[in-house]
Amino acid sequence: MQKKKVYIAMSADVLHDGHLNIIEEGAKYGDVIIGLLTDEAIATYKRLPILDYETRKRIFENLKNVKKVVKQETLDYTENLRRLKPDYVIHGDDWKQGVQSLVRERVIATLGEWGGELVEVPYNKGISTNELASQYRLLTNTPSNRLSRLKKLLRIKPYINALDASNGLTGLIIENVKVEDPKTATTKEFDAMWISSLCDSTFKGKPDIELVDLTSRLNTINEIMEVTTKPIILDGDTGGKQEHFVYNVRTLERMGVSAIIIEDKTGLKKNSLFGTDVKQTLADPDEFAAKIHAGKQAQVTRDFMIIARLESLIAGYGIDDAMMRAKKYIEAGADGIMIHSKEKSGEDIFAFMKEFREYSKTIPLIVVPTTYNQYTEEELHEGGANIIIHANHLLRSAYPAMVDTAKKILENGRSKEASETNCMPIKEVLTLIPGGK
Repeated sequence: MQKKKVYIAMSADVLHDGHLNIIEEGAKYGDVIIGLLTDEAIATYKRLPILDYETRKRIFENLKNVKKVVKQETLDYTENLRRLKPDYVIHGDDWKQGVQSLVRERVIATLGEWGGELVEVPYNKGISTNELASQYRLLTNTPSNRLSRLKKLLRIKPYINALDASNGLTGLIIENVKVEDPKTATTKEFDAMWISSLCDSTFKGKPDIELVDLTSRLNTINEIMEVTTKPIILDGDTGGKQEHFVYNVRTLERMGVSAIIIEDKTGLKKNSLFGTDVKQTLADPDEFAAKIHAGKQAQVTRDFMIIARLESLIAGYGIDDAMMRAKKYIEAGADGIMIHSKEKSGEDIFAFMKEFREYSKTIPLIVVPTTYNQYTEEELHEGGANIIIHANHLLRSAYPAMVDTAKKILENGRSKEASETNCMPIKEVLTLIPGGK
């Protein structure tokens, strides 16, 4: 007599008793088929898995109660269920609330098409896959592992987003903040960290004119790296002298930074968002291309990325100049192109992206929608962007809050009013940082 078919969807690359209990329970009903989520499927609703799909597949294939492992390419079970028509789906009972409840409803409806049954196993209390994965990520957070994550994300996600990090605390915010989207039954978080020269300088009380030297910036990077695991993209300003740039590339690569973005300007740095209100002098494109080439020749791994930032639109030179420069920099070895603009409409950005995508469908394109923030990440991606950087928002939101707190203390001669409206409880501060309790 043919045994019943049992389907269990899994994504975990950190196995614990809860997963094994579900598989053992499933084996009581029949032959267990594991629907193993691909890296791409996992990346749509949570962080990139620690182990890749093939490694996870080998682990599950070697579990004694697993008959077969099949690929599940989306969070939605429907396609696999209709193809396999299992008699049972086994799942923990922890998905009745929250975003996964929508997935559960679809599973029940699909099983109903042929009389299949959902069996829910009591979830093991006190075990958190996310917590175990977070601990494991910190333990395996070597420079080489971290370095490669940005390219991996670009391969498996349609686009990635980044937020400004200027110290360990802002790094922890980017590392841990998540929001649930009930419409798609997914959890969204930031993919990467942008270490901005503007934010780094401002938090140090200094102007953004390349006054903060690389040694100081490396200290900032180290502070962030000690408490986080997500890939880091560094704002490298102009990259400095070519002879120095090659050494800086090696230093950053050795630390585990995933990418540096350098802009094609020369002379004393003036922030790009000033636009033509100040003199913006562009570098000779051939000389800048030579700097990129030298940097690419200096790096040791294939994973480190040197991205060229185009300032043509900032300086008022137009799309033709930007495209000319983009092609030269790519020929020199640039791993991606960042296009910058201070215009609020965003029309010049979309026009450039359209022309650039006619030139290349695959080279990563980076945008920083500080002034044209009316567009969603999805809209920018549809226009051609692969990386969307929210470049200075934690800085800009922190400063007004701190000023308001300082004023309230001065106005009232005490901190009670400020504490009640602006401040988190001191006990939460003491437990905010892991190991602080």
